[in-house]
Amino acid sequence: MKKIIFRLLIALVILVMVLVYRANTAFHDQQLEPATGITEIAINEQLAVQRFSEALTIPTVSYDDRSNFDAAAFTEFRRFLQTNYPLVNQNAALTVVNEYNLVYQLPGSNPSLQPVLFMGHMDVVPVEEITRGNWTYPPFSGTVADGIIWGRGSVDDKFTVIALMEAMELLLTEGVQPERTIYFAFGYDEEVGGSAGAASVAKYFQEQGVAFDYVMDEGGAVTEGMMEGVDQPVAVIGVSEKGYVNLLLTVNAPGGHSSQPPAQTAVGILSRAIVRVEDNPFPAKLDFLYMTIETIGVEMPFTTRLAMGNLWLLSPLVKNSLLKNKDNAAALRTTTAATMVSGSPKSNILPTRATAVINFRILPGETIESVEQRVIELIDDERVVVTSEYGFNPSPVSPVDSRGYELIAKTIRGMDPEILVAPYMVRGGTDAKYFYPLSPNVYRFMMLRIDPDTVGYLHGIDEHVAVVDYLQAIRFYYHLVRQSMSG
Repeated sequence: MKKIIFRLLIALVILVMVLVYRANTAFHDQQLEPATGITEIAINEQLAVQRFSEALTIPTVSYDDRSNFDAAAFTEFRRFLQTNYPLVNQNAALTVVNEYNLVYQLPGSNPSLQPVLFMGHMDVVPVEEITRGNWTYPPFSGTVADGIIWGRGSVDDKFTVIALMEAMELLLTEGVQPERTIYFAFGYDEEVGGSAGAASVAKYFQEQGVAFDYVMDEGGAVTEGMMEGVDQPVAVIGVSEKGYVNLLLTVNAPGGHSSQPPAQTAVGILSRAIVRVEDNPFPAKLDFLYMTIETIGVEMPFTTRLAMGNLWLLSPLVKNSLLKNKDNAAALRTTTAATMVSGSPKSNILPTRATAVINFRILPGETIESVEQRVIELIDDERVVVTSEYGFNPSPVSPVDSRGYELIAKTIRGMDPEILVAPYMVRGGTDAKYFYPLSPNVYRFMMLRIDPDTVGYLHGIDEHVAVVDYLQAIRFYYHLVRQSMSG
């Protein structure tokens, strides 16, 4: 017995040594060297802020109901860009795609080099009328006060559009002549899926036979205080994004009066189906979280390195711990959210038709078809008809060793060497998903600092951005676009 205990103790000591060794050696410094030549540039700050403020006053709102679309607002926004950025409009060819999308082409001197595409979207989400009185300043006022620019779109995503235009105007003021062609593309319906906007632009480029060295859209940001145990800011560059699908569950029944109900009404059958789907979530995978952790692991505390460096043993424990937090869970699995239910129009009428919509955000590796098939198998009831509505599959995963990724990462670190840079999977949807047929190198990032407090303003009440952050974004795009122009 003593020999057995002794052997167990020896095995335990060896195991602990292996765990500690892995914690200290599994991660190494993967941060790229900051770009050189990132110098301070002269910006007419007052004019830049004034133009951004004016852009925010134009209500380029996207609605789910297309009958509410305000074409005049998008026409006005186009005129605003033409008036305020004269050098861009003199030197870059403007093509209007599908009535409202804007594509600028600044030709390079070397046509053998693949061009680079920078993207943003002009549209913003609506402001609920009931919340207008809760805004510090009117949502379409573009008010500038106390170093803050207020208004819908100040972050998502006129921030990107106007900062790019400011950067290009600055470059052209200096007489910069690109070797590589640069494109800007601004969609008009990203907030409702991009099917008439970015999808049309991608089709236009395909018809023109254009392929890109890399594509950059909005999506990532510089996070502060959002990664436990990491004191430095972390810039996350989106290299992939989840897919999306709504599954419609439908149950048909004879109906009748509620005084003579069957054992199960259409609503009852539907309810059981929803519970079965919710009670059987998709399996969790650590691949995409590890992709981020691996890049900044050396800066993380020992306990995190101990866990993430020994997934061969601790993977089940790590998953169980992370899944307790809904934000972490969204990074680990295809999420399930029952969002809409309908039944009888009156309380004493048995429904002849009951429906529900379940929304899924699909992890790369799954597809719309595989999600639909899994749901059908889970429900296992022929009375429940499952059909897919609007959706799109997850994007491919772009490489982190491409010229594009390295340019973005090095420019970020050239702006501030204290910033760590890591790839990540975008949990929401962006226009970037349409551009993989045009380049394998598709990235999502905006030079904006966010923390647990400010992230809540996105799409919400009091959307705003600090003046210093906006000016820093102009500087970032100036340097990134300039570097991208070379061979």
